[in-house]
Amino acid sequence: MKLRPLALSLCIALSTLASIPSAVSAQPAPVAASASATQRWTFDGAIHNNSLALSPDEGTAVVSYSERPDVVVYNLTTGKVRAVLNGFVTPRNIVFAPSGEFFYVSDSSLGTVAKIATSSLKTVSTLPAGPGAFGTVLSKDGATMYVNNQAASTVTRFDLASGEPRAVITGFAQPRQGVRLSPDGSALYVTNFMGDKITIVNTATNKIDGEITGFNKLRAISVTGDGKTLFAANSGSNTIAVVDLDKRAIESTIAVGKDPYGAALTPDGKRVYAGNLGDNSLSVIDVASKSVIATITGFKEPRQAIVFTRDGKTAYVLNEDLGLAKVDLESNRVEATLAVPVAKMEKAAP
Repeated sequence: MKLRPLALSLCIALSTLASIPSAVSAQPAPVAASASATQRWTFDGAIHNNSLALSPDEGTAVVSYSERPDVVVYNLTTGKVRAVLNGFVTPRNIVFAPSGEFFYVSDSSLGTVAKIATSSLKTVSTLPAGPGAFGTVLSKDGATMYVNNQAASTVTRFDLASGEPRAVITGFAQPRQGVRLSPDGSALYVTNFMGDKITIVNTATNKIDGEITGFNKLRAISVTGDGKTLFAANSGSNTIAVVDLDKRAIESTIAVGKDPYGAALTPDGKRVYAGNLGDNSLSVIDVASKSVIATITGFKEPRQAIVFTRDGKTAYVLNEDLGLAKVDLESNRVEATLAVPVAKMEKAAP
C-alpha cells in the first residue's frame, strides 16, 4: 500500500518544533525576498554549510551558503553571474538531475526541496522534506532522492517521478549535509554529527544495517569508484579518515590543514582534496600513498563545496562570500575567482 505524502511529511518532522509559522509551512516555493531580512524565521540557523553543484554539461554552477538567503547561478562559459535567486532562508544542499534539466535546493527553514528548471530558473515543484531538511543525494538514474533531516534525525526517500515520499528511515543522530550512495546504489552512507559516526542504509530494504565510528567532528565524505574506500573529513582533529568499507572501520588518518570540511575525490579517484576552513586552503592528498602532496592557497573559508570537471583538470571551490574559485589542478593554483556583485546579494539576519 502506498504511503500518503501527508502522513509521511508528519513523520519527517517527528522531532521538530510542535508548531511552524504559517508563513513558512504554507510557502510552496522560493519567492521574491522580503524587504527586511530580520523578519526571517530560521531553522538550524546556528549550523553553517555551503553547497556547489556543477551541471552535467559543465556550463552552469549553482551555489549557496546557509547564512545567506540567496542561491547564485553562474554561467561558466562567460564567467559571469547569470542570476541571484532570492526567497530562500537557509539553503543547505544543491544537486543537479543527471539530465541537467533541473537542479534541487534543500532549505531547512522552509522545510522543502525545491525543483528548479535550469533553463528558466523557475521553481516547478517542491518536495515536503520537513523543517531541518539538510543533505540530499540522487540515485544515478535520477529517479530517487534521499534527504537528511537534521532536526528529526531521519532520512526520507522520495520518488521523484511522483514527488511522493516512499519511506522515512529513523535511527540517525543529527544527519546534516554528508550523505553519499555507493557506486552501485546498494548502500547509503549517512553522516551523524551527534556521535561522530556514519550510518549504513541498505537501499533495497530502507533499513539500517551497520555503522562506522571513531570520527572527530565528522564533515564531508566521498566514496571511491570501486566502493571499497570512503574518505571523511574530521574537522576536530585536522585529518582525513580513510575507511575500509568491507571492514567498516577507519584504517588510517591523514593530517591536513586546519578545520577540514571537504573530502572531495577527483573523477579518476587518484586525489582527494580537503577544504580547510581554518587556514583558507586545500590539502591535496595522493590516494595511492595516502599523503599530502600539495597545498593550494587563495581561498576564503572553503568548506565542503568542491567539484571537478570530468577531465580532472579543473576544480571549482566555493568561498564564504559565494565567490567561485577556479583552480588549475595541474599547477595547483587559483587561476580566477568569479564574484557576485555586492548589490545583488542579501545578507541573512544574524
